[in-house]
Amino acid sequence: MGILLAWQYLFPPPEPVRQPLPPETSLAAEATRPVPDPAAAPVAAAAPEADAAAAGEPAPAAEPIVAAAEEVVALENAEVRASFSNRGGQLVSLVIKSKRGTDGEPLELVQRRAAAPWPFALIDGAGVALPINDELFVAEREATAAGEQLVLRYRGAAGSAEKRFLLHPDGRLDLEVSASVPGFGVMVGPGLRSRSAEQLANRFLKRSAVWSVAGTASVETVEEVEETLRIAGAGLDWIGVEDTYFLVAVVPGEGVAGARIEPVLLDAGAEEGVFDARALPAGGEVAKADAKRPRDTRLVLVADNGRLTASSYWGSKQYDRLKELPWGLERTVRWGWLGFLARPMLWGLQWIHANLVANYGWAIVVLTTVLKILLLPLSLASFKSMRKMQKLNPRMQAIRERWRSKLRDKQGRFNPEAQKQMNEEVMALYRTEGVNPAGGCLPILVQLPIFFAFYQLLSTAVELWHSPWIGWVKDLTAPDPFYALPIIMGVTQILQQRMTPAPPDPIQKRMIQAMPIVFTVFSLGFPAGLVLYWLTNNVLSIVQQGLYNRFQDRHAVEAAPAAAGRKGRGK
Repeated sequence: MGILLAWQYLFPPPEPVRQPLPPETSLAAEATRPVPDPAAAPVAAAAPEADAAAAGEPAPAAEPIVAAAEEVVALENAEVRASFSNRGGQLVSLVIKSKRGTDGEPLELVQRRAAAPWPFALIDGAGVALPINDELFVAEREATAAGEQLVLRYRGAAGSAEKRFLLHPDGRLDLEVSASVPGFGVMVGPGLRSRSAEQLANRFLKRSAVWSVAGTASVETVEEVEETLRIAGAGLDWIGVEDTYFLVAVVPGEGVAGARIEPVLLDAGAEEGVFDARALPAGGEVAKADAKRPRDTRLVLVADNGRLTASSYWGSKQYDRLKELPWGLERTVRWGWLGFLARPMLWGLQWIHANLVANYGWAIVVLTTVLKILLLPLSLASFKSMRKMQKLNPRMQAIRERWRSKLRDKQGRFNPEAQKQMNEEVMALYRTEGVNPAGGCLPILVQLPIFFAFYQLLSTAVELWHSPWIGWVKDLTAPDPFYALPIIMGVTQILQQRMTPAPPDPIQKRMIQAMPIVFTVFSLGFPAGLVLYWLTNNVLSIVQQGLYNRFQDRHAVEAAPAAAGRKGRGK
């Protein structure tokens, strides 16, 4: 444990790369730019009017483009269903069909909110939503070589804009946005999935902002983002918002000058899971009443010259699926430096689920059993070493008792020379009996990275999302609602402890005796899949220890008459 913690301390993850936006796209520059005539056409459509002005002719009045009524238009395929409101051309729903929410319905990735702005709304340089988000766009469908495309257009008193969305069969959503407001931003988030206040506070459902610049991925949790992060468009591979299991990532295309990650506070609405976002005060200091409010991040893409294009991914952080995309999004699945062990374990878990048991709970049990069998030689080596230490324990205690009075003088001062001589005598006993005092620890140390990698895998595997096991365990990523698994796990740990030879040191013995209680308390809030893994490992360790103890006791009984016979013949 000390080695693993020291590794994290000595080799921390790289600091996030924070590059300033170009001066022309900074917040101050965006906020001070003049707003053009609202009746002006988009940048892409201004050519005919410019030609007329150059010829000395009066520019013809642009025809308004406004829808008569509000409607919701959906793009849908086998993977997702994306619904857009023509009011502002915003994304109001994106459903993943292969995953289920807590209500049993297909999972909704767009955070519910009481009012706009919604994802893909247009905002100015100061982060304020533009009036054009309240206007009714005309929605049309267009067929392209890549699939069906939704085009939303508006021109009127609030300005002009055009948005194009293309949904690919693999779930990727392409967008192209042009508007008459220079330096506008396209908002993504805040909010990834609708959660209750309890879920927002769950430490196993960490929410973060994540981005990659020149191949180097960086991440900051929503609590760590105290002020706006500005990232230049040059070298930006992708940027997004995530939680433990799901991700919204945007890959910039043409016309993206940079991106901003803005911290926001979430105010609970009248309904469960409904939150409205408001900007975090400058400097990150919040009022006392807001100190305990949940936080989130708002992602903004900044247009360079009135137009930008991008691709986006909305979906689960399934490693294999992200690996197939060309952007390196699989780096958002963070297994730490144990990833080289976690990847084959994930493939093993998926293979067991696909070929042996169609239940991820039992797949965890099977994979834990396989790992335990593979590590059996190391476990036996540890058992043998602890057994030898147990036999030497009375003699070691006798040595300590003989030296106890000499370790301190009459004034209570420690005597290092006496301590040294006592240790030398103990080590001489080890050499005489052929016992390695570290023999019980080294095999366990070899196993620790494997168990930690499996722990990391089970903590992040979206395959376990809302996957049931048996009876009351309906979701392996949620805590056991009745605490049955943690309590049973604690009982098995006590049984395992009683079957294992106790260490000779009394302080170590007391610490080990307290571990089952500590683990049980900690595991009350752990995902059921993790507790199931520990429980299975404990049960298998009890079986191993019991079989080994029975074999050793039988061997000792059979060896005793033979030793007595040899002694008689010697006489």
